[in-house]
Amino acid sequence: MIKRQVAIIGAGVSGLYAAWLLQKAGIDYVVLESRNRVGGRVLSSAAEGGDLGATWFWPAIQPMLSGLLAELGLEVFSHQEMGDMLFERSMDASSRHPGFVSSPAPARVRGGMSKFTDALLSRLEPERIVMDIQVKQIEQCNGTLTIYGHSPDKPPMTLRAGHILLALPPMLAAHIAFTPALPDPLLQAWRNTGTWMAPHAKYVAHYSRDFWKAKGLSGEARSSVGPMVEIHDVSEPDGVHSLFGFIGLPYNARQSVGETALREACREQLKRLFGPEALHPHAEFFKDWAADPFTATSRDLILQAGHSVPPAGANDGPWQHLLTGIASEWSTAFPGYLAGAIDAAAEGVQRLSQER
Repeated sequence: MIKRQVAIIGAGVSGLYAAWLLQKAGIDYVVLESRNRVGGRVLSSAAEGGDLGATWFWPAIQPMLSGLLAELGLEVFSHQEMGDMLFERSMDASSRHPGFVSSPAPARVRGGMSKFTDALLSRLEPERIVMDIQVKQIEQCNGTLTIYGHSPDKPPMTLRAGHILLALPPMLAAHIAFTPALPDPLLQAWRNTGTWMAPHAKYVAHYSRDFWKAKGLSGEARSSVGPMVEIHDVSEPDGVHSLFGFIGLPYNARQSVGETALREACREQLKRLFGPEALHPHAEFFKDWAADPFTATSRDLILQAGHSVPPAGANDGPWQHLLTGIASEWSTAFPGYLAGAIDAAAEGVQRLSQER
């Protein structure tokens, strides 16, 4: 049976960054990922670059993340908000108002945020990243952890580790069967922590030109009609021209309507707001995070993402110093944000190094 010093569960931003930190420190590790891709809640729309998951960061207040992106050689640019905003209160008309510039200013990664996770992945040893393995059970005996992973297409995996970094949302971590059981207050705190992005669905439309700019519009819109309640211009400089929106319908209603009808309704809404050309994107994408079993649980749909930060591990008992949560929700600085994933991963690896 293979044994690693550290097993990281999850290959999103926090998991990949933690792996890189461990690698640079010369600490043995393995990353186990349930999906057939890395990135977690970072997901781009094919080669078009539109983000279906995490989209923005804020350089002025998130210097650690900004520095990491620069270290990885990634190009970033300021998110554009110039032009008028539209407010849609009925199907018949929208009102136009002077736009605003956010402060602090948001920024994005050129080519989509998946460039970030791809850059982290490229710096890791490929054989240490194991895909399509879902961890369902972890046993602890005399300080040794035995991890049981399952896959629909591969034989079951069993490996041992001296420490586990949980790079998945607390809500999902609470679904793992721990033996002996984790302290009940710790599990309850994890179960009561809403997962960032879990209730949401996004629609992205790509166009050959940013026709809304010719009308003096920013591409920003808010709607009480829907189906999108919040719309943004997510075009790239000298690149793809895109609009995206958050779907306002709750998950059960989205499931009832169906993706095909929702796409059509989104196109019709963009036509109402920005004109006939918006009805014909050359590509469109839809992602319902609530339907993603590796992001959301049924409990996520009744909890709000805003929360107090839960404990990252057990303070005493048999699991003390053996288990650390490092997903964004465990960050005390930026819970739920990309910067939070970096913050929590760095703190988790530092704590692990001090305890060795």
